[in-house]
Amino acid sequence: MPHDRSALIDQLRAHLTEQRYSSVVAHNYCRGVKNFLKFLEQRNVPVDAATPDHVSGYLHFARRQFHQRHGHPPAPRWESIPQAGIHALLRLVQKPWPPERPPANPREAVCRSVCNEYREWLQVQRGLAKASIRVLMWEGRNFLSWYAAPSPLDDLRKLNVRDIDSYFEMRAAGLRRRSLKDVAERLRSLMRFLHRTDRIGIDLAPRIIAPVLYAYESIPSALSTEQISAVLKNTRKDRSPLGYRDYAMLLLLATNGLRDGEITRLRLEDIDWRAEALHIRHSKTGASSQLPLMAEVGGALLNYLRRGRPKTDVRETFIRTRAPYSRLSSLYSEVRRRLEAAGVKPLGKCGPHTFRHARAVSLLRASVSRKVIGDLLGHRSEEATLPYLKLATEDLRAIALEIPEVRA
Repeated sequence: MPHDRSALIDQLRAHLTEQRYSSVVAHNYCRGVKNFLKFLEQRNVPVDAATPDHVSGYLHFARRQFHQRHGHPPAPRWESIPQAGIHALLRLVQKPWPPERPPANPREAVCRSVCNEYREWLQVQRGLAKASIRVLMWEGRNFLSWYAAPSPLDDLRKLNVRDIDSYFEMRAAGLRRRSLKDVAERLRSLMRFLHRTDRIGIDLAPRIIAPVLYAYESIPSALSTEQISAVLKNTRKDRSPLGYRDYAMLLLLATNGLRDGEITRLRLEDIDWRAEALHIRHSKTGASSQLPLMAEVGGALLNYLRRGRPKTDVRETFIRTRAPYSRLSSLYSEVRRRLEAAGVKPLGKCGPHTFRHARAVSLLRASVSRKVIGDLLGHRSEEATLPYLKLATEDLRAIALEIPEVRA
């Protein structure tokens, strides 16, 4: 269906304004889109039929034009602005963008068909959450693509345990036992699907042996008190909107021991300023709890809301500092960036959970009971708190029960 060029540009500008893009960014995006639409018209390509190849072709053409006009090539990432504007337009017109490319060969077509049916089975038959479906689909797609490389997928009845062992051998490189156990569980799900849809004659799921994991066998990573102080001190020096936001998030991690998802999902109405409390929906258990809003945390939140948070209708407290303004999906990159800026190099993992683990240890050293620690961390049972306490085994004496002396 033909589209009016001016109407498309007006539609894009209105969309960018609604998403709170700055007027300068919106102008640059629309200028790039105008030239891209001219490029398509000259080749008789409707905008709703544009493909990633058309976008790449236009950017190559635009770079040549820039060189001819200025006598030198553009900067290495010059095309990022026109490309972003073009993608924003095509997302509005085509929904979704980029379009799924056609299968390269019959094997890929069969693999895609099986994966689509597998996704529907996970959604309808098993009723799994989107996050669970995503990881199961990744493993299923990876296995089927691997298996289809030497043999056609329409011959799945020849699939046997030796093939699964070979796949495990390929996947095992660089994986720990915990990860290999996850791979095994995902493969069992795929094998059950293939058996129940009569693609394989024998249910291979029970024959997939996962590594044995022992309770509390691994010790989680945690930051020391000195490291946390260094990170907070360094972040507090950053008086930019990004600095105000990151400092408030780090304080919530260090003071309240919240999970990543509990911070990214914290809404403005969850902060009760009068009662000096935070309403937390625990992302792992689904339970809710009220936590005290410490004065230092409250001050950091106020600084962020007044000086760092962009004007937006988004209700989540912590959002992107650049348009489109939406809640953060994860804190991992923010935490890692702040650790590196402070020169802090943890021995183990360097994600948000290292602050949570450190908070558990600090409470233990303050002789806080395991029950109270578990309540603060949002655990349903005291058993869930045990892995955190291994970080300071020597401090368990502070909360140990006295054993009565036995006299003969």
